[in-house]
Amino acid sequence: MGEKGGKRESSLIALSLSSTTTTTTIPMIPMPYKGVDLFVLDVWNENGNLSGGKGYLGAGFSRYSTATALEEEPIKPAVQVEHTQLLIGGKFVDALSGKTFPTLDPRTGEVIAHVAEGHSEDVDRAVAAARKAFDQGPWPKMTAYERQRILLRAADLLEKHNDELAALETWDNGKPYEQSAQIEIPMLVRLFRYYAGWADKIHGMTVPADGQYHVQTLHEPIGVAGQIIPWNFPLLMFAWKVGPALACGNTIVLKTAEQTPLSALYAAKLFHEAGLPEGVLNVVSGFGPTAGAALASHMDVDKLAFTGSTDTGKVVLELAARSNLKPVTLELGGKSPFIVCEDADVDQAVELAHFALFFNQGQCCCAGSRTYVHERVYDEFVEKAKARALKRIVGDPFKSGIEQGPQIDSEQFEKILKYIRSGVQSGATLETGGDRLGSKGFYVQPTVFSNVEDGMLIAKEEIFGPVQSILKFKDLDEVIERANNTRYGLAAGVFTKNIDTANTLTRALRVGTVWVNCFDTFDAAIPFGGYKMSGQGREKGEYSLKNYLQVKAVVTPLKNPAWL
Repeated sequence: MGEKGGKRESSLIALSLSSTTTTTTIPMIPMPYKGVDLFVLDVWNENGNLSGGKGYLGAGFSRYSTATALEEEPIKPAVQVEHTQLLIGGKFVDALSGKTFPTLDPRTGEVIAHVAEGHSEDVDRAVAAARKAFDQGPWPKMTAYERQRILLRAADLLEKHNDELAALETWDNGKPYEQSAQIEIPMLVRLFRYYAGWADKIHGMTVPADGQYHVQTLHEPIGVAGQIIPWNFPLLMFAWKVGPALACGNTIVLKTAEQTPLSALYAAKLFHEAGLPEGVLNVVSGFGPTAGAALASHMDVDKLAFTGSTDTGKVVLELAARSNLKPVTLELGGKSPFIVCEDADVDQAVELAHFALFFNQGQCCCAGSRTYVHERVYDEFVEKAKARALKRIVGDPFKSGIEQGPQIDSEQFEKILKYIRSGVQSGATLETGGDRLGSKGFYVQPTVFSNVEDGMLIAKEEIFGPVQSILKFKDLDEVIERANNTRYGLAAGVFTKNIDTANTLTRALRVGTVWVNCFDTFDAAIPFGGYKMSGQGREKGEYSLKNYLQVKAVVTPLKNPAWL
């Protein structure tokens, strides 16, 4: 799609209600549609040719003007990149190949730093260090109280370095700095304090048996845990995986996402400053087909945990099975329904639905990306959802007050725009947005579609971007069937004043989490995971500990017991 011009209106992105800006790729012809003046679009394909499809722009369709803010020099983060090597055996080392890869600033596409590119031989080194630390080192042999104290010291250091961690996270990922500094890093700290609290509360049971036997169960650390984390919440996913594994006494080889390797390396360094023994936490940066595949298929890894797309999760599961049949925890994709019932306060529902979809640039596995709205309030909801999207403040994530930064990289950026074109071509009404912002970086306009049908790609597939799809429903039975008609089952949102309606929906929706009159409410103690192809197992809370423990039954005969 063509670039947009615009005048300087503020230091942030100006959201213009003007539709005078035109594009060379979408000719628009006014025509009546269902009694409303719309525009019919000739839809162009990626090669610049007419595809033969038609799409619709809503009445009073508004485009964004490109403010000069995105053309100005981006704010320089107040942090230095100190660690770009692999962390193996307690030391920062280069990859054996000597190769590095660039990690990019999503605001500009420019290089932040060159990071060591780990391959299979580096994974071998890291696994060997973790195995030695587990079999011979002090970590699993420490008292649980000693492990707890180290985790608490690490949490204190994470809290002390809040600003540096937040700056690295925003610089590498593009999320608003205020989100990183005020929400995500404090949650990171909370998670590790939570798991520190569990370290000395993990125990087995004494089990009564039929006969003169003493039976006990031992909950033992599983061994070397391989962990692969995604790019959308690098530090929070670091905590979700590292926290329970360490609390249970395991050692770890963690592979970071190639898009966001910096913050995990910094955090891991702080763990060693807190007294974590060498080899207990190893961090390898690199790419999925090389470092990730080597870790998933490694014969000396006892447990694997992965967060990412469903398609990649299938590959990870297969590699784990074909090697040593290691158990795998998977937290995968989603296409979560957000259901607005007829009794809803529309203003509140619009705001919550907006948050459910657009938070973190829409790059959330549990984003409320199918907004089902009851037909009695549908039109009002669409108009107000469009207005809210137009008010969304997009810009340099290091600026105060920014709600939305850039997408993670060019691949995700192009994928989102491709889905938007698909939505237009399939006949959904593009109410607002639909294009890039600025001429550099990976900024996408907050986009709203109405008149979306279940069979459209934008309603079926995970877009992972700031694209809201609004669908209409008539009654509960209908919306339950439609909401469940997906391969995913990660989360759902329900907005209603009626407790009976809420209870009906929470039990009928086949998902791992249902938020009622709230969304994205995360807590260290609340388990998270999916049904169907959204994954297997649970992360966070007490449930996550089971992922990193083996249960052993010990049976001993009793001689002349006083009781059984």
